[in-house]
Amino acid sequence: MGVSVVICAYTMDRWDDLVAAVQSCVDQTTKPDEILVVIDHNDELRRRAELMLTAAHVVPNQSTKGLSGARNTGVARSTGDVVAFLDDDAYAEAEWLEELVAPLDDPKVAGVGGWVLPHWETEAPAWFPETFYWVFGCSYAGLPDSKAPIRNPIGASMAMRRSVFTSVGGFTSGIGRIGKVPLGCEETELCIRYEARHPLEGFVIVHEAIVHHRVPKSRLTWRYFWTRCWAEGLSKAAVTSLVGSGSGLSSERRYVARALPREFVRSVRTLREQPRSSGVRIFYMIAGTAYALAGFVKGRVALRRSPLVKGNGGPDLLLMTRAAEEG
Repeated sequence: MGVSVVICAYTMDRWDDLVAAVQSCVDQTTKPDEILVVIDHNDELRRRAELMLTAAHVVPNQSTKGLSGARNTGVARSTGDVVAFLDDDAYAEAEWLEELVAPLDDPKVAGVGGWVLPHWETEAPAWFPETFYWVFGCSYAGLPDSKAPIRNPIGASMAMRRSVFTSVGGFTSGIGRIGKVPLGCEETELCIRYEARHPLEGFVIVHEAIVHHRVPKSRLTWRYFWTRCWAEGLSKAAVTSLVGSGSGLSSERRYVARALPREFVRSVRTLREQPRSSGVRIFYMIAGTAYALAGFVKGRVALRRSPLVKGNGGPDLLLMTRAAEEG
C-alpha cells in the first residue's frame, strides 16, 4: 500500500515551519513513498521550496486558489494508494504515519484522522477552553476515543484512500481556507459526500497518530477567536447547504449537548479558586458559541440567495468573513 504525504503552503512567513513539517515526514518510522509540497499561488515560495526542499516534490497549485484547490492538486499529482495530509505549520511525531495508516488494513475504513496537539509559542493558556481547540486546528475536548468512528478527521492530520477521491471527486472549493481567511470544513463535506455513497464504509480517529500544530501568540487574541468562530459558522452553513443539516451538524449537536456543558460546569466549579482563568474560559465558551451560531445564520441567509454548487466557490462567504474582520 503506497502512501503519499501532501503538505500545502501559501506563505513565506511559515518557511521554517514548512521545513520542519517536511523533515518530520522524512523521519517517519514508516517512510512515505513520496512527499509533495503544493505551493498555493506564491512564486517566491515555490522557487525557494524547489531549491531547498530536496526531500519533497514541489508542485504549484494548478486548481483554484486556496486550501481545497491545493489539496486537490496534491491528490492529482500523487501516486500513492493512500493520500495523507499534514499542515505546513505542523510537524509529526516519528510514528505518525505508521499509526495513521494502520486502520486502513480494514477495507471498511475509508480514511483516518490523527490527534493534533497544540504547540504553544508561549505558555499554554489556562483560560482558553479545551472544547474550542478546534479554533487552532487542533483536537479538542469531546472527540471520541481512539479507534472510534468519526464523521470526519481534522485536516491537519488525516489520511484517505485514493478511492475516496476517484469515487466522489475532490474537496469543494469555496469552503476551505483561502490565504489567511479562516474558512474551513472542506474535509467535513468530502467525508459526508463519500459516506452518503458508501454507507458501509467510514472514517476513524487514532489518538496515537500525533502531530503538533503550532499556535503563535498572535492567535491568542479575542479578535482571532471571534473571527474564527464566525468563519466556522459560515463554513457549516456552506456544508449544510450541500449535504443537509442532518449529516452536516451531527457532530456539532453532540458537541453542544455534551462536551460544552461538561467544560462549562467544571469552569463554574473552579470560579472561586481561579476566578480570572475560569471566568475568561466561561466567557469564551458563551461568546464563541454565539459567534458561530451568528455566522451560521448569516451564511444560511446568504446561501439562499446564492447557492453553492459542488466543486464551485462561494464568494459571499469569503466577503462576509473579510467584512467581519475589518469591522
